[in-house]
Parts: sequence; C-alpha cells; structure tokens
Amino acid sequence: MHREPTTYEDGRPPSWDADVLLKDGRVAQLRPITPEDTDAFVAFYSRVSDESKYYRFFAPYPTLSARDVERFTHVDLDRRVAFVLTLHDDIIGVGRYDATSDDEAEVAFLVEDAHQGRGVGQLLLEHLAQAGRERGIKRFTADVLPSNNRMLQVFREMGYSVEGVVEDGVQQLSFRIDPTDSAVGVMRSREQRAEAASIERIFAARSIAVVGASRRQRSIGQTIVRNLVLGDYQGSVYAVNSQAEAVSGLPAFKSVKDIPHEVDLAIVAVPAESVNDVVLDCAAKGVHGLVVISAGFAEEGPEGRQRQRTLLDLSRSYGLRLVGPNCLGVINTAPAVQLNASLSTAMPPQGRVGFFCQSGALGTAILESVSRRGLGLSTFVSAGNRADVSGNDLLQYWQEDDDTEVVLLYLESIGNPRKFSRIARRVSESKPVVAVKSGRSTQGVPVGHAVKRSTAPQAAVDAMFRQAGVVQVDTLEEMFDVGQLVAHQPLPRGNRICVVGNSDAMGLLVADAATATGLQVADSVPLGADAGADDFEVAIETALASDDIDALMVVYIPPLNTSGEEVANVLASIGEQSDKPIVSTFLGTEGIPELLRVPDVQGGSAGRGSVPSYPAPESAVRALARVVTYAEWAARDHGEFRAHTDIRTGDARALVRDVLSHAPRGAILSTEQVHALLACYGIDLWTWINVHDPEEAIAAAEQLGWDVVLKAGSEHLRARPDLAHIWRNIQDRQDMTEAWDQLTSWPGMRADTRFFVQRSAPAGIPLSFTVTEDALFGPLVSFGLAGASSELLGDRAYGIPPLTDVDAESMIQDLRSAPLLYGYRGSEPVDTAAIQDVILRLAALKDDLPEVAELDLEPVLVHEGGLTALSARAKIVPATDRREERYVRRLSTPSRDTLA
Repeated sequence: MHREPTTYEDGRPPSWDADVLLKDGRVAQLRPITPEDTDAFVAFYSRVSDESKYYRFFAPYPTLSARDVERFTHVDLDRRVAFVLTLHDDIIGVGRYDATSDDEAEVAFLVEDAHQGRGVGQLLLEHLAQAGRERGIKRFTADVLPSNNRMLQVFREMGYSVEGVVEDGVQQLSFRIDPTDSAVGVMRSREQRAEAASIERIFAARSIAVVGASRRQRSIGQTIVRNLVLGDYQGSVYAVNSQAEAVSGLPAFKSVKDIPHEVDLAIVAVPAESVNDVVLDCAAKGVHGLVVISAGFAEEGPEGRQRQRTLLDLSRSYGLRLVGPNCLGVINTAPAVQLNASLSTAMPPQGRVGFFCQSGALGTAILESVSRRGLGLSTFVSAGNRADVSGNDLLQYWQEDDDTEVVLLYLESIGNPRKFSRIARRVSESKPVVAVKSGRSTQGVPVGHAVKRSTAPQAAVDAMFRQAGVVQVDTLEEMFDVGQLVAHQPLPRGNRICVVGNSDAMGLLVADAATATGLQVADSVPLGADAGADDFEVAIETALASDDIDALMVVYIPPLNTSGEEVANVLASIGEQSDKPIVSTFLGTEGIPELLRVPDVQGGSAGRGSVPSYPAPESAVRALARVVTYAEWAARDHGEFRAHTDIRTGDARALVRDVLSHAPRGAILSTEQVHALLACYGIDLWTWINVHDPEEAIAAAEQLGWDVVLKAGSEHLRARPDLAHIWRNIQDRQDMTEAWDQLTSWPGMRADTRFFVQRSAPAGIPLSFTVTEDALFGPLVSFGLAGASSELLGDRAYGIPPLTDVDAESMIQDLRSAPLLYGYRGSEPVDTAAIQDVILRLAALKDDLPEVAELDLEPVLVHEGGLTALSARAKIVPATDRREERYVRRLSTPSRDTLA
C-alpha cells in the first residue's frame, strides 16, 4: 500500500501541491517551483508583455540573465518560497515570498497576460500565505506601482486588512496573513463561484462530441447519440468513430481533433484502455469537460484503480473536469439546452429539483421513478466512481442556480465530509437538501470509490447531516416522498396538522402515525363516506384558515363507481393558493397524479401548489414530519463560531511538537502534559496524585490540604457501578488509613489497580467528553453522561468541528438523557452553559491539533454552579490530516491509499 511521504526528496510538503480551479472553472496545477522548471520559466517569461514586466520590476526587464533564472528557480522552501501555476507543462503564473525578518516577508507575482483576470494571483497569494504561516511568517509586504490597478485589486480583495503608504512613487502595502473570518469568507466565496462555473460549463455545453459513437444497435455509443438527438438537444452533436463514416445519420469523425468546430463537452464510451488517448485528443481540441461512461476502472481491482488514477491526473493536467468514470451521464432539462447525455432513454420532465446520484446502475431506475411520480428535474448527474466531480461540486452549482429549488442526493460514500458539511449547511439555509446515505449499517465503501475507511459510529454520520440541516432519509422511496413535498408545497410553520377525510379508519391511522413522528394532530374533520367535492372544499378552507393549523392532510377514499375528479379539482385549486402545505392520500396513487397537478409556469408537468399524493397515509405523515424538522432548522438562528480570546494555540502546538520530537511515532501524554494541553484551551483540570501505599496517600492528602478522596482507577471498575471504588470525605491520617485498608481489601480490586488522591469536588452529574481523529471525518467531538448504562445504550451526541454555539447547545439537547441536566423530577438544573463552553473549547482544540488522536475527559461533574473536570487522558500521534484546506482552495483528490 502506497503512503504519501511527509515531504518529497526536495523538502517540500506534499500539501503544497494542489489541483485548483481558475475563475472560469478550468483546472490548473499549483506547486513549488523547482530547478527543473528552468526552461519552462524562461519560456513563460518570454510570453509576458513588457508592461507586465515593468509592473513587476519597476524597470524595463526584457530578458533574464542566467543568474536571474537561477535565483528565481532555486528557493530554500523556508525563507524563500515560490509557487508556479501551470496548465499541463506551461507556467502561467509565478508567486513568491522572500523573508525580510523572522516573521515578515515580501511577496510578489507575475502572471502571463493571456491568463490575467482568471484568478491566478488570488490563488498564488492564498497558497503563499498558508506556506508562510507554516514557516512562522505573520505579515506580508508588497511594493506595487499605483498604476498597477489589477495587482492592487488582488491584494485589496483578499479579505486581509491592508495598510498602505505611497513613498517615492511606489504603493507600499503591508498586511497580516492570519486566516481571519473575512479572508476565509472571501476564499470560500471564490471557491463556490469557480466550482459552480466548472459545472455550469458541463450543463450548458453548446457542442458535444460522442467518442465511441457506434452503428451497432443498443450499444452505449449509439444510445448516447440517439438520446441527445431525440431529446431535442439544442446544441451541436458530433459523432466520433475511427471506423465509420456515419452514425445514426450523423457524419462520423476519426477523432475529436478532426471536428472542424469547437467542442465543449465529450461523452466517452470507448474501452477503458483507450480513454487516456481520448483525453489527449480532447485536450488538444480545447474541450472543457469529460463524461466517461466507460467501465473498467477502480471498480475492477488494482489495475483498474491505477488506470483511474492516471485518468484523473491526465484530465486535470490538461485542465479538464471529469464526470465518472463508470457513470450513467448528465441531464439538463432547461428548454434552452435540453441535454440528455446519459444512457436513460427517459428524459425527465422539467422541474425545480437537482438530483445527484453516485450509482450508475441505479440511475436509470431513479429516473424512471422520477418520471412516474411527476417529479420534474432541473439537472441530473450520475457520478459513477466519482473520480473528480462529486456531490460537493454539484452543491456549489445548485446553491445559486435559479432553476433549482430543491436538491436530492443519493450518496453511497462521502469523500470529503468536512467540506460536504460546510457546503451543505450553506445551501440548506436557502434550499432543502434531501439525502439518502446507503450503507448506513455497514459503513461500507462501494467498489470503485476512493474513500478513507471511517471508524466513526453511524451516530456521527447522522450528526453531520443534522448539523448541516440536511434532511436525511433511509430509502430512495422516502427521498422521493420528501422531495415531491418540498418541491411543490410551502414549508410548514409548525408541527400542528389537521386531518380532513372521508374515512374514519384512515383518520386513525394518520393520527397514530403523526404521534409516532412527533407531529401534533390539532384537529380531525371526518366527513363521512358520502362526502362530495363541496364538503371537502368547505372543510379544507376552514382548516387552512385556522391559526392553530400548520399543515393539512387530506384523505380521500372514493366510493364505488366514483372517479374523484371533482374532489381532485378542489384540492388542486386550493393547493395552488395555499401558504400552508397540503399532502394527500388520494385514490391510493403515488407522486403528483395528473388530477392534482398545477401547471408549471416553466413548462414542466407539475408546478408549485401541486398536491403530492401518497399510497399510504403513513408515508405522507413521515414525509411531512421530515419537512417540519427541516423548516424548524431553517427558521432558527444557527449561531456563531465563537472565538475564545484566552486560547493559546501557539503554546499547544509547541507542546505537541515537543512530544513528537521525543516520540516520533506518538505517545500518551503524562499527567503534567495533559494538564498543560487543556490549560491552553481554558479547561481547568483538577490535580490528581498517583499513590502506591498508605504513606504516599497520606503525603498526597497533606499536599492537597485534606478533604480529599481516594480513587481506584481501573477499567473494570469503571464499567461496574455495583462496585464502590471511591472513598470520600477523607479529613485526616486515620481516615486515609481506614480508606486504604477498606478499598484495597474489597473483592473487586485487582493487583494492577491504580490508586490516586484528589481534592473533594462538589456533587454533580458525571459527564464524559471525547475527541478523536477519524480517518474520513477528521475531528470528532462527542459528549454524554458517564457510566456503563449510557455507553450500552449509545446515548452520545456527536459534532464535527468547527462548531457554533447553537451546535454545542443542540448536542446537549440531542441526548436522550438530557432531561437529567435540565431538572428531571424536581432536581436542580445544572449549568448547561458550562457544558456548552467545554464542548466548544474541545472542538477548537481538535480543529487546531490533528495530532491529538484521542482525548478523553472523564469524569466531569456538572452541577448548578458549574463543572469540575476530574480526570483526562490524551494520545498524540503524527498528523495524517492537514487543516489548511480551510484556508486555501484545492480540488479534492482521492487518497493514494485507495487508488494506488
């Protein structure tokens, strides 16, 4: 198994190499400059205009001397750092810093004129700032000519607080490179726009080449061509087949390069071993993106994984985005595009739902279900092995896509959960995101997917979705149930529902189902089996007019020889105008039946106000309950990322470095080190003293000032609440001697049991806090009541840092045992604000220090006046996850552990 090196042979960290997206959505490579770049650097400089050279050097500088070239291409990667941005083998931009003091460096850029305005300077500055922070640089300075407006704009738009003075005709700029909220916000805004632009160029392609177009009936290539043409694609379609003159009535070209017109997108359906040759042809033609339908990649074992890795590297080196391989394709139903570049012959109706699916095999069935239910789509992507384009990219696109109001995700794996959580949270604030995650019970990784194995429990995955506001469902059918509701009906303002129906038995089923899902049946209006359209109209309008009702459930079981068309017309008419959601069980139908549809102004088959129908009332109620939960999340304040001014991150990092310098493979921290680490984050850990005999115990008690406890520390005692292992209220030598004799003579004690002395703490409820580093999720924080019963019942709350104050509060409330903290059965409520503060401080610690592999803080006694942290243990290991992705833009790259 291949492992990423800590550093390359030339000393640069692997994290300094990055695939990045330019402003227009094109892929480029960013990396440190090397001496081997000499020829490419000279060629780059020759392409730069005299004006740009003058702006860089403040003087005519038409050519570079050999000494200049050596100085620019030879850096020490510490005090002198330089990055190049490349498209394939061509350098298009260079940025560097040269340290002028221990914590200050001068920064400068040069960008090829043909690529100015594509965001090259911003990318170079982001990565230089991150490299500088890693090398102890705190401030950048830059000298810029006042007339160099483009470069001045680069600095001023980065979100840093830039100071500047003009001296001798030069603008002298200075700014700290701390990753402030403003700077990170600017970076993420640019990340969103660039990733959205790269996806838009796929969906809005004006010309498509089908590589592998075939004359054989039912072949993949011919199916793609027919679906494009018969789907009324509004752009140009070109068939590429080296052995044919024509395919399905279209002239065939030998290769993509032979097409005499521009090509935006290539659909690839050739044998896997030929795909890389197609990439080279597409790159030479200037194609933007590839949709690789071909199988034979990571899903087929080690050889296929290496083939997929080569495909990804090759595509990115030429600036191409890649959908697939082993995928179903992409669809855009917009009338101006009408793109069905997929294997599905069923073009879904136009609608307001964006759908991302990883499984190519399930893609066709999903699209058939969409059409059957009348659920219109705006866009659809089947990502297959998801080598490059992922659900995160689609979320970035859908966030600002006016044609998409609802997002549905069928996820078999999550390659970058931290980024998913961040993006999904932002999208969910304006658009419902509904997701089904397969493999929930097994945490399995589908064949062909490059994902690190997670050891996190399913509760942690659920917490990630909940924290991001994602509506998580268990099955595809439930995803469609929820999707059709949020796509066609308004969000409820509360959880009170009214049931109107002509079946008492069905009304009882609805009431039972609603109670089980947390909904409140505020009213029930039984109309009787003979109720007609007029009766339903009066009852529905009366219910919707009530301030005590948030949603309406209509149940209609038609009498014999009755079509129910009049009742359907009433439902559709009222649903079109209602500001409260209406769901129905109507004639046992599923989806949006024709009778309940409101015409879509966009031209789709079912518009806003259409009333979704469910074959069983339980399905309708379950979908409504999910939407109520989302509406509550969307309407509430999501809190803020609280910055604790007393946290000493630098001291904590120094402690970690010191530990690893003495134990390169990692170590469990000593008592003193644990105290020091937690103190850096404002957590006061009470002192304990390990003792081995009565005399040591007495000496420890005298040192602490008596009123102490003697504890037996052993895992088997921790899991046995029936065995007393703490002797309290020890006031003098006699008490300690008695305590030692009694405690050590109990049958539950073992020879290896450890004993320690600690000051008596106020009585309280024992809590347990844990932070871990998961291979997939990165930092995890969990919290629960201490004790075997909580552990056996799995009653723990999870959060993925960074956490807002509201996230921390929600973690407390998520515990099933939470009532014990809020005054259960007349007891005094404890200080939950103190619990929240500890969660946030531990989240900050774990977010800052990936080297902290484990930290257990237990027990922590919480009471009405605060809390007391009594014991802790921590383990430090070399970091496998780097956090700089928060501060720089980079495309996710599948782990070499899984692809190489």
